[in-house]
Amino acid sequence: MQMNRRLFGLGISALALSACSRSVASRLSTDAPDTLPPDLLPAANADYDAWVAAFRARATSQGISESTLNTAFRGAGFLPGVVTRDRNQTEFRRSLEDYLSIAASDERVEKGRQALARHRATLEAIEAESGVDKEIVTAIWGLESYYGERQGLIPVISATSTLAYEGRRGRYFERELIAALRIVQNGDIPARQMTGSWAGAMGHTQCMPTVFQEYAVDFTGDGRRDIWSADPSDALATTAAYLRRHGWTRGLRWGGEVGYGEPEGTIIQPQDGGPRFSTTSNFRVIKRYNPSDAYALGVGHLADRIGGAGPLRGTFPPDEYGLTRADRIRLQERLTARGFDTQGADGVIGDNTETAIREFQASQGMPVTGTPSQDLLRRLG
Repeated sequence: MQMNRRLFGLGISALALSACSRSVASRLSTDAPDTLPPDLLPAANADYDAWVAAFRARATSQGISESTLNTAFRGAGFLPGVVTRDRNQTEFRRSLEDYLSIAASDERVEKGRQALARHRATLEAIEAESGVDKEIVTAIWGLESYYGERQGLIPVISATSTLAYEGRRGRYFERELIAALRIVQNGDIPARQMTGSWAGAMGHTQCMPTVFQEYAVDFTGDGRRDIWSADPSDALATTAAYLRRHGWTRGLRWGGEVGYGEPEGTIIQPQDGGPRFSTTSNFRVIKRYNPSDAYALGVGHLADRIGGAGPLRGTFPPDEYGLTRADRIRLQERLTARGFDTQGADGVIGDNTETAIREFQASQGMPVTGTPSQDLLRRLG
């Protein structure tokens, strides 16, 4: 069976994700802030305080102790930036070519190979136990937190209680809050150290609290399921356990590019005119972690690259501006050479490139649009 989608939509609501809670866009972010912005610090909110007071009774009825509640909510509070981010989620759309360029960038591939080499013994032991390929686990780690470098700094109790109070997905986030409190009560991590994304996804592989509760593994045997520490063993084993319990088949590839030794499976072509992929049941298991085809292809392709494979061999059609990836790379290189730094030349037109284009256009007395074009490429020589 072949599936063909004209537009490769990456618009995944954070709350639609099975194991993780951040959007595909944030997953590929290059930002790694050391401190939280002001809107992600607790702000006075009497209605939130009243909600927490009422919630405490519901929590104790579900087995959360008063001491856990006191400890967990000490210093916690309403985070206005969490509500803003939840309400302002925009549908994130990139071409498959752009998405895979970011997901399997040279830097991410090289860091993945280093991470696999550094933790090979652990990853091989996890693979032996779960059947999930070590490269797949490493790739998920790379997409979720850039191999542990970007786990998120937002207190999970504050984030989930803010969203439970706010009410748009109140029941969902109250369940996540209860799960987070159970994790604290179980002694896996102190509340003040339980941090993650704005929606509560935590640790090296960005598990939601309910997923942690059901699937987390104490792989190191120290009595704690610690998916946050410098040692990623528990987090990586937890991810493998999640995939195994959702039907991962040992020894079966996720799929591959059609025409280049791919396994037999369902054929998809997410971007018209682009490469086609044969996908197996394990591809669908990856989608249980995040239901986006983009994400699953990103994981599979990054895993292949970490394992030593080269880039995709198929080509993609020109973009909406009539530019191929090679054209876009030349555009970025020429802008940077002229003093309008695009912060890299990866062929993906993002904020830095659009800013550089606007600055160049302004310097030439051109209409300032920030839009790439063949004419702009010619003007840059």
